[in-house]
Amino acid sequence: MRTRLLLLSAFCAALAAVVSAQGLFLKFDSLSLESNSKASVHLLKTPNGGIQPQAAMDESGTLHLIYFAGEPSEGDIFYVRRKANQTEFSTPLRVNSQPGSAIASGTIRGAQFALGQNGRMHVSWNGSRRATQGDALHSAPMLYARMNVAGTAFEPQRNLMRSSSGLDGGGSVAADKKGNVYVAWHGAGEKKGEEYRHIWLAISTDDGKTFAREVGVSNRNNSKEETGACACCGMRAFVDQQGAVYLLYRTATQMTERGMFLLVSHDKGLTFQGQRMDEWTLTSCPMSSVTVAQARQPLAAWENSGQVFFAPLVTKPLQKPAATAVPGATGKRKHPAIAVNAEGYSLLAWTEGTGWKKGGSLAWQLYDRNGQPTTEKGTAEGVPVWGLATVVALPNSEFTIIY
Repeated sequence: MRTRLLLLSAFCAALAAVVSAQGLFLKFDSLSLESNSKASVHLLKTPNGGIQPQAAMDESGTLHLIYFAGEPSEGDIFYVRRKANQTEFSTPLRVNSQPGSAIASGTIRGAQFALGQNGRMHVSWNGSRRATQGDALHSAPMLYARMNVAGTAFEPQRNLMRSSSGLDGGGSVAADKKGNVYVAWHGAGEKKGEEYRHIWLAISTDDGKTFAREVGVSNRNNSKEETGACACCGMRAFVDQQGAVYLLYRTATQMTERGMFLLVSHDKGLTFQGQRMDEWTLTSCPMSSVTVAQARQPLAAWENSGQVFFAPLVTKPLQKPAATAVPGATGKRKHPAIAVNAEGYSLLAWTEGTGWKKGGSLAWQLYDRNGQPTTEKGTAEGVPVWGLATVVALPNSEFTIIY
């Protein structure tokens, strides 16, 4: 037996030497990693016939999910969760305390959420015409609700617009593990017109119990550029593992430049740096959305000219992202969603053919840890009207796309 083991060991060593000598070791290793990877993709329809899902996985492996249900112009937001090793979601909890106070029309005005201190749910959304108005000019409110301490219900919704007005495109929320919560939206500036709109930010330092009055931040950054904000586009707020705050939105400079813009704060939202992410000459609003996922560096995905792009966000020093387009011909690709698993694989999903009062299809592409496309890709029909997708990386490194 000892002789056989020695012979087997010698054979393996010789094989490794031959492979290495031929310069094939790295390729062999890469193929081995690819074959052993659990980066497979699963599809899941939004529970209970809902639309516009947003999902995240917490450290315990619990999947948290919100979705919209009801009349698109005045419906409700619901929250469900699914613990690790379970197959069924929990009984839905309504997030909005006032029935019918949420909106899905336009796709980009729906709810977003963040998991904050002790895993607490923080949800923000554009209010519908049925929502209680709170700002001086009686525009739609920017609403917020957080889950109670027991995790059994959401506290009464609040309108965070106290100084601003002119809400149109979708707002966003982000939170860290230290009790800081950030709700952002874009609204009217000192002058009328998209080219003068501001990004407004309301900050809570007590886990969402109270919020300071919102301040305009898009015109107070180092770029000193009056970017405006594309009125009917969505935006995204995000907090990375170091506590830096990211705000991504589409500009409306001189009503013709509608590229993506990044604001970054390293002092918990007190000051910001600004950087253009790309350029897009367009005179109309594309009604687009943008998303960010945590990786070694935050990974953003957005749309430009009917194509979907993604890039890591480098902020020290702040740089223009080196964007990568998904493979295939440019078409009507919108509403990207991205997630990164424990092995460093990234899954990018998006919709195709969707539009105003028009559903479409789902598409996805898996990338390896070097950002290269793998053979794992696909499409599926059935994205509903006002629908989009969300992506989560499961604890076993697999991915689920919910649409």
